[in-house]
Amino acid sequence: NMILHIAAANAKSMHPRLKIVIVFFLGAATLIHILLDDGAFFSSLTSFDINYHTSIDTIADGTSSTLNDSFVESLAVNGTSLCPVTPPGLVGKIRVWMDGPSYDQLEHLYSSSIDKGGHSSPHECIARHKVAIIVPYRDRDTQLRIMLHNLHALLTKQQLDYGIYIVEQIANQTFNRAKLMNVGFEEAIKDYGWDCFVFHDVDLLPEDDRNVYSCPAQPRHMSVAVDKFNYKLPYGSIFGGISALTREHVEKINGFSNDYWGWGGEDDDLSTRVSLAGYKISRYPAEIARYKMIKHSHESTNKINKCRYKLMGKTKQRWMSDGISSINYNVVRFEKRSLFTNILVDLLYEESILKLRKTFPSC
Repeated sequence: NMILHIAAANAKSMHPRLKIVIVFFLGAATLIHILLDDGAFFSSLTSFDINYHTSIDTIADGTSSTLNDSFVESLAVNGTSLCPVTPPGLVGKIRVWMDGPSYDQLEHLYSSSIDKGGHSSPHECIARHKVAIIVPYRDRDTQLRIMLHNLHALLTKQQLDYGIYIVEQIANQTFNRAKLMNVGFEEAIKDYGWDCFVFHDVDLLPEDDRNVYSCPAQPRHMSVAVDKFNYKLPYGSIFGGISALTREHVEKINGFSNDYWGWGGEDDDLSTRVSLAGYKISRYPAEIARYKMIKHSHESTNKINKCRYKLMGKTKQRWMSDGISSINYNVVRFEKRSLFTNILVDLLYEESILKLRKTFPSC
């Protein structure tokens, strides 16, 4: 009964794919089976010392569990062990590639480890995290190639099951970064069973491979220290640049707002949603969560959103009705390329802005 209680108490802190835990008593030993929702199967024969339980990182999000560590580390799927909690090849500070190789060159560099759609998973072990990288994009081809060069080199080292989604809107629409994030989330969950989502600006490049692209129990602000800001946090509630959230986080905060047309405001709105949903922003130490920003001029097509302060002032009243629960868009193209999945989308600007102006006439 004690072992059953331990297994049940820890089921929610295990992998998000966890479906069933079955415990068999075999004398002094215990046979534990774990069935995942995609049919994968864990099995472990182990002995429990009821009076000894070690606090360890769990499979799902790095929060602690009281399951015996020898049990978790001995789990196997079809004979292949889970990847280590800490990937063994990490070194700390890494070279940041500022050149933008051609797509052909990038394919040559990474084709052996990346499948179509920019999807990769480790061959030597079972990844602990299934991570979708969502990148809102418009007309920055050089920056995109630089980012792909750096991210694929990093993420394969981190032993992640990951995919990169580049989400762009059709021409002649005011840019809406936040709504593109929502589209990326919605389309990615249709495509694969991701449990973690990293929303990533195209111009930020990681400088340290210990900055693992996974999702903890609390939403994580990834780009803590950016060279543009002298590697200092501009203000405490900032949640811009790169953010990591589980699927549960995204759904609970109702994703991003859909109504920030133009530059500015959507990140602060997101930070407020995180707080209103009862979460706290987590961060890696600044010496780890370091990024270089690719220099670029402000695009004339991405004008400042003059309505942003009015919208931000109403986040508390609007966040449950404005987000993934109310998103409207049409997918024009969904294409799995060699290095990423490209999603071209019509954000239905005219229809959306008319609806917004019923509440905010000057927007």
